[in-house]
Amino acid sequence: MGEFDSKSVIVTGGALGIGGAASEAFAHEGASVTILDWNLEAGDEIVARITSAGGTAQFVHGDAGTSKGCRSTVDAAVKEHGGVDIVFNNVGIQPPDSYVDAVELPEETWDKIISVNLKSRFLMAKYSVPHMRKAGGGVIISSASVQGLQSMGGVSAYAASKGGDLSLMRQMSLDFASDNIRVVCVNPGAIDTPLVRNAIAGTGGNLEDELLATGKAHPLGRIGQPEDIANMVLFLASDKASFITGSYFNVDGGLMALGAWASTVGSEGSG
Repeated sequence: MGEFDSKSVIVTGGALGIGGAASEAFAHEGASVTILDWNLEAGDEIVARITSAGGTAQFVHGDAGTSKGCRSTVDAAVKEHGGVDIVFNNVGIQPPDSYVDAVELPEETWDKIISVNLKSRFLMAKYSVPHMRKAGGGVIISSASVQGLQSMGGVSAYAASKGGDLSLMRQMSLDFASDNIRVVCVNPGAIDTPLVRNAIAGTGGNLEDELLATGKAHPLGRIGQPEDIANMVLFLASDKASFITGSYFNVDGGLMALGAWASTVGSEGSG
């Protein structure tokens, strides 16, 4: 018996990186997983891996920053898996060409980052909470970031989206507490994902050298792995965390305990 048997779980940005690790972990524990992602090839591949291992998963190809993408994902989960019990808002973008100050950042890039990283959280709640209410409760978990607590140069839209994610989490935890719906965030440090690798590539640095340097900047001395975040997400989604809502949890190798880290860490992300 898996810990999430009979549970319907949605993972946005669920085909790669942190989202991919969470999708596979939930499926391994018995959940029926609906994956929303823009990467069609990666989505098909992860569903094939999950199903070949005996799990249950489906893929929705869409843009999490739009009503259509979020609504169609919730509709698919309800149709195929009977409802929505858990939402992991993992999707996030930090394009390499967005590492400029607010003056130089194109408005359309700002809008895209805010839509995918923050508006998607609002939209997923808008469409999933009614089904959670019918079921008597649920859990919404968002992958925010240590950059929602501290920041670094050249990431105005990303930092704004992650700070907004934390604030929205706190607010929604109050709105939906009476419905037995818990709302929480995880704040990853630097995690070895395609998002982080693309960000490093955008700076022009040597990828492996930068990954090593980023890992050494963490007190634990290594860069995080997607499974490190997935482990926390599964705990927060479980009954073991039934008295937790309105809080965030740093999974960051000690970065926030260290304090002023931004000058030593080249890049960080969730997704």
